[in-house]
Amino acid sequence: MDTLSNLRTFLVVARTESFSAAARELGIAPSVVTKRIGQLEAQIQGALFERTTRRVRLTPVGRGYLPAVQRVVTDAQELFAHPVGDQLQGQLRIKAPTSVTVCLVGPLLERFQRLYPLLHLEVVALDRAVNPAEEGFDLALTMMPDAYAGVVEEPLCPMPRTACAAPRYLQERGTPRHPSELKDHAILNFLPTGSTWSFDSAAGRVSVKVQPRLNTNEAQLLLSAALAGNGIAILGDYLARPALGNGTLLPVLADFPLDAFWLKALLPENRANVPKVQALVRHLKTELTQRQAP
Repeated sequence: MDTLSNLRTFLVVARTESFSAAARELGIAPSVVTKRIGQLEAQIQGALFERTTRRVRLTPVGRGYLPAVQRVVTDAQELFAHPVGDQLQGQLRIKAPTSVTVCLVGPLLERFQRLYPLLHLEVVALDRAVNPAEEGFDLALTMMPDAYAGVVEEPLCPMPRTACAAPRYLQERGTPRHPSELKDHAILNFLPTGSTWSFDSAAGRVSVKVQPRLNTNEAQLLLSAALAGNGIAILGDYLARPALGNGTLLPVLADFPLDAFWLKALLPENRANVPKVQALVRHLKTELTQRQAP
């Protein structure tokens, strides 16, 4: 029994939620996938997947095994990946927020792969908090204040934010002059940051509990709603810059600046000094610094 092949098959089935899709991706017969999963289930004496006619889902036991299997397979790939000359090779598993991935990080990763053509990337767009050590990621990008034992934080760059709205909305509802006036406005809110908006001022910190018209964890949806004239949103400049530049969004409360979030990389301690992980962190820092230079 090839346990490593069985573990790899388990990861592909967990990701695709389909035995047949896993078979196509692995280039093997569906019966082989079934046999490999059966062998694993016999070893652990428990079911890893719930099978229905439409879908295959991890059982609680399978979900419990998933992070450990990801680590084992990653470590095995690292062990058997032999460098060719000075080239880095193998796989990097990366988590990043959806909008940051699409608008900012995606092009940087494309350039990274051109620099290191033997590296394979698995990029998972997730907006929830992730402990990379537990979920088998080499690197997790976040703008939230996540911190975990056994995980190293690498600050990458500040991420300025702007409160803004469409000209049509401001014409209809007026432009707030002070954060306290937000109670009279339609608010488009980013769920992960909460419903208390905090601003700086000459008189000190000003915090306002807003009553959102729209709550969402998807920044692209906030942008779309703001452009449609549905309310005032706080958006990362990486996302709002084009609209602010062409006037389809206008900044509001400019005299009350918002704190910039920081984009940071979370690295499991046992992966932080791996050359390909270090190369990716250096690449992201360099590219993001150049992007923000005047």
